[in-house]
Amino acid sequence: MRKSIPLRLVPEIGIDLGTANILVFRRGKGIVLNEPSVVAISNANGRVLAVGNEARDMLGRTPGNITAIRPLRDGVIADYTTTLKMLQYILKKTCGGSLPIRIKPTTLVCVPSGVTNVERRAVIQAAKEAGAGIAMTIEEPMAAAIGAGLPISQPGGNMVIDIGGGTSDVAVISLGGIVLSQSLRVGGNKLDEAIIRHIRNAYNLMIGDPTAEDIKIKVGSAHPLAQELKMEIRGRDLVAGLPKTVEITSDEIREALSEPVRQIAEKVCAVLEETPPELGSDIIERGITLTGGGALLRGLDRLLHSVTDIPVRVADNALNCVAIGTGKALEEIDAIRQSGAVSSI
Repeated sequence: MRKSIPLRLVPEIGIDLGTANILVFRRGKGIVLNEPSVVAISNANGRVLAVGNEARDMLGRTPGNITAIRPLRDGVIADYTTTLKMLQYILKKTCGGSLPIRIKPTTLVCVPSGVTNVERRAVIQAAKEAGAGIAMTIEEPMAAAIGAGLPISQPGGNMVIDIGGGTSDVAVISLGGIVLSQSLRVGGNKLDEAIIRHIRNAYNLMIGDPTAEDIKIKVGSAHPLAQELKMEIRGRDLVAGLPKTVEITSDEIREALSEPVRQIAEKVCAVLEETPPELGSDIIERGITLTGGGALLRGLDRLLHSVTDIPVRVADNALNCVAIGTGKALEEIDAIRQSGAVSSI
């Protein structure tokens, strides 16, 4: 008769399966992996050549026999086979080498609040095929609220805006459950695309995604700055076909980002309009919390405050809030499952 495996030996892993980055929180150890959601594949035999940081460095630089891709789009699986291989890499790197083969980790994977049951089931199935024992999902705004330390179990409204690479989730949470949530497929990637489009139209210069992200981090803003920033960028001149260097400013990038930022602000206002009055008064008192990589865009909190007239703060460690919250959720999984925030279709 096979002996049962003690529960304390089964690793519990929270995965923030983001469009741009993957973060893994292992219970008892904290965040053990933080790498880009990029996979490099050989076109000849489909073999995975690199995952994460190594694969990201290949974006836009690969020869014809190698393809570097992001298998997740808008927060959900766009390429199932590649996502499966990426999850296998994640589980092996975070706990595979230290465990007997027959011990399969319990995993809790984040998904956007607007996913369909089919998309949710695909995430769970991929996690199980990758080597997970028990696989569950939790909605990103709930994980973000837990990671940000909001008092979600108490009666009272808490509003969280999680701006990731592929989606922005806006949710009102009370008594351990999501009262109201809406998901917008606008995030960091859309901001990068807006920058690429502006540079092409204004300077006839073609730049890649890594350069656009660098521009967003260094000079991007959503609200006028006390001192405007400048930087030089390099790309390919679309007229001459040769490399070219131009100087850009933060005010022109802010104008380029205005459309996706406006869409996020409108979604926040739409959720506030549907929020019950009592919870709305709680939100006015407690304020709105921003999480995710997009929350780090300069002046976004001030812009949302000017639009909603509600205090807005950026969470401490905003970039890792979802992963931290997923890990904390594993510690009280039974209570959170009863609230309906966790699903294991």
